[in-house]
Amino acid sequence: MWKNVSWSVWAPLKNWLNQIEIRDVHFAHQICRWIPARCPFEREIRWRGHLILKIPALCHLNPLYGELMALRWRALCFLAEQCGEDVSCYCH
Repeated sequence: MWKNVSWSVWAPLKNWLNQIEIRDVHFAHQICRWIPARCPFEREIRWRGHLILKIPALCHLNPLYGELMALRWRALCFLAEQCGEDVSCYCH
């Protein structure tokens, strides 16, 4: 039951994100800067070369994670294919 409720709450926002079309170079660059290539919360805390604590990637807990990654991918593809720009600076 909760899975259906969760889906219905996020469905309009997911649909809206999936319908965003990338048609502007500046907008595509903004999306690539705003949405990180990898989870910024993942960390390894080391002391004197020994792993003390590993914080796992938490982004997969975000219900919009897939849609945000797809939007970033569309922006990268637009910049590379339509504009002929080098997008390697966004792929780290």
